[in-house]
Amino acid sequence: MRAYDVIKKKRDGGTLAPEEIAEFIEGFTEGTVPDYQAAALVMAIYFRGLGAAELSAWTDALLRSGDVLDLSDIPGRKVDKHSTGGVGDKVSICLAPLVAACGVRVPMISGRGLGHTGGTLDKLRSIPGFRVDLGVERYRELVATVGACLVGQTDRLVPADRKLYALRDVTATVESIPLIAASIMSKKLAEGIDGLVLDVKVGSGAFMKDLPSARDLARTMVEIGTAMGKETVALITEMNQPLGRAVGNALEVAEAVEVLRGQGPDDLTDVTVALGEEMLALAKVARGLEARDRLRRALTDGRALAKLMEIAAAQGGDPGALEDGGRGLPRAALRRAVSAPADGAVTAIDAERVGLAVVALGAGRERMEDEVDPAVGVVLDRKVGERVRRGEPLCTVHASDEARLTAAMERLQSAFTLGEDPPAPRPLVLERVA
Repeated sequence: MRAYDVIKKKRDGGTLAPEEIAEFIEGFTEGTVPDYQAAALVMAIYFRGLGAAELSAWTDALLRSGDVLDLSDIPGRKVDKHSTGGVGDKVSICLAPLVAACGVRVPMISGRGLGHTGGTLDKLRSIPGFRVDLGVERYRELVATVGACLVGQTDRLVPADRKLYALRDVTATVESIPLIAASIMSKKLAEGIDGLVLDVKVGSGAFMKDLPSARDLARTMVEIGTAMGKETVALITEMNQPLGRAVGNALEVAEAVEVLRGQGPDDLTDVTVALGEEMLALAKVARGLEARDRLRRALTDGRALAKLMEIAAAQGGDPGALEDGGRGLPRAALRRAVSAPADGAVTAIDAERVGLAVVALGAGRERMEDEVDPAVGVVLDRKVGERVRRGEPLCTVHASDEARLTAAMERLQSAFTLGEDPPAPRPLVLERVA
C-alpha cells in the first residue's frame, strides 16, 4: 500500500478497503506515514466522509493501534461519559467524582482542547501536580481503589487517535462526524467499560451547529458502541451559550468545585445530574427519581467534593488547591470587565466567539506545540435572559498580558446581544438517543 494511493482514492470519492485503512493507520502510528499525509487523508475524509463499513474499519484500526484494556476482574460495572465538546464544558470534572461517590466505577480517558472548545486534560493540569499521564497499571489500580481515574491517552492506549487528535486540532478537520465518532468511540472502547453515556452538544459553541447534525453524530456513536457490545446512550444538550459562567482551565476547575459543593450554576449542575442519572442506570445502581436523589444528596452532603479531592491526591495533585473555592489554582495577573453598551436583557451569547477569545488569551492552542496558560479565561457576569444596565459588566476577562487582554475584550464585546425583553428559557437536554 502507498499512502499516496489511499489519499487519492478517498479524495476522488472512492471507498477504502479495510486493509487499506488498517495499513495506513498502522503506518501513521509507527511513523512510516508522515503527519502531512495523515493530514491530507483526514481532509479528504472531512469532505468525502466515510461509509458504514469504512467507519467500522477506521474505528477498529484506531482501537487496535494499542492495548485494549480488560477491567472485568474489578467488581462492578464500569461506566464512562464523553462530551463532543463545548465552551465552558467542565462536566467531566463534576461528573466523574459525583458518580464515583454514588458507587459506580468510572474509568475516564479524556482529551485536550480542540478548536474553540476546552479539553478536560488541560483543565485538570491546572491543579498543581495533577498527573494525567499515568500508566495502565496505575489506571487500573485507581479504578479499583478510588473508583475513578481521569487520564489521557498513553503510548499504549489508542496511540493512533492521540496523534490524529492533535493533528485535527490544527488542520481545521475537527468538525467531521465520522472522525469525531471514530475518535471518541475508539478511546472509549479501549477503556474496558461496560457502558457509555455520550453528551452530544449542539449550538453555536459546539462542533455540531444544528440538531440534525447532532442527532446524526449521536446515532452514529450509539450504533458503533452497540455493535461492539457496549450499552451506549446519548443525550443531545444545548450549547448556544457557554455552560456555567467560567471559560478557561483553572476558572472552570474552580466552578466544578462549586458544583460539587452543591453551589454551582443551575445549568451546569442540571446537565451533570442528567448525565449522572444515565450513568447510574447503565451501572444498574439506580434509575429515574432514585438516581437523581442519590446524585443530589452526594452534592449536598460533601461526598462528591471529597471524591474529587481523593482523585486529585491519587493522581499526584494537591487537593488543598481545591479548597476555599479553588484558591490554590493558578490566577491571572490582569482582570478587566467588558461593560454593557446599553440597558437591556441579554438575548444571545455567541459561545464560539467566547471560546475563540479564550483560546486567543492562551487557554487553548493555535499550533500543536503551543503551551496552555492555565490561569486565563473569561467569567460571564451575565447570561442569556439576565438584565444589565449600561456600564455594568457583561463578563470579566482574566489575562496574563495587556495585548491579549485588549484583543479579547474587543472580540467579547460583540459576542453579547442585548434586547428589550429576555427570551423564553430553552431546555438543556433536547433529546435522548439509545
